[in-house]
Amino acid sequence: MLTLTHVKNKSAARLSGLHPAVIAAATALIERCYACGVPVLITQGLRTIAQQEALYAQGRTKPGAIVTNACGGYSYHNYGLAVDFALLLPDGSSVSWDMNMDGDHDRAADWLEVVKQAKAIGFEWGGDWTTFKDYPHFQLSFGLTLAALQAGEKPGAAAVVAVYERIKPKEEQIVKSEASATINMNGVKIAEGILEKGVTYVPVRVIAEALGLQVGYNPATKTVDILSSYQKGVRS
Repeated sequence: MLTLTHVKNKSAARLSGLHPAVIAAATALIERCYACGVPVLITQGLRTIAQQEALYAQGRTKPGAIVTNACGGYSYHNYGLAVDFALLLPDGSSVSWDMNMDGDHDRAADWLEVVKQAKAIGFEWGGDWTTFKDYPHFQLSFGLTLAALQAGEKPGAAAVVAVYERIKPKEEQIVKSEASATINMNGVKIAEGILEKGVTYVPVRVIAEALGLQVGYNPATKTVDILSSYQKGVRS
């Protein structure tokens, strides 16, 4: 079985050179798709102008099928803001571009499950384009047109933060579900605790009072005292 580490490592090299927020978004996409039972491979990330020109020539002045309508400088790949993907097969090395495949047998096309996850993160999908449809393509434009990028504009801070915010809620839900703990005493809930590295943290006063103890705090020594009924009698 493919591990998440294996799946992420397969794409690591192709994320190099992308905008940091795009790397974070693509990594989140890989993780979320894996959690849904659909391993994916990032097949293309940053593409130089020269590489774009060579790709544009394919099917025009060079052999092969036409795979893009964008010449050099007219693709978000050229600015580190786009990725292409394929479905990673169980052998961990082969990939598929079969948009109807249902490898996880959940009666939903794996390809469209990836698209759904990508859109939730904020990616624009090439499959939604009205002219030349690019089904493996996702991009984050940050509100910038290609003309703006050609003029040297960079993604603004607010747009970048918005990408991280779209990623963060999913992560926080996972952390919250793993970290919370309900504290019961004799079957009755008395407090909510937090789990961290195998240790449960709860308010000391709640636990002490549930046990019939008294809690005191000495600000001078910054000491918390827990007194039993016997100790309370001795000190009174």
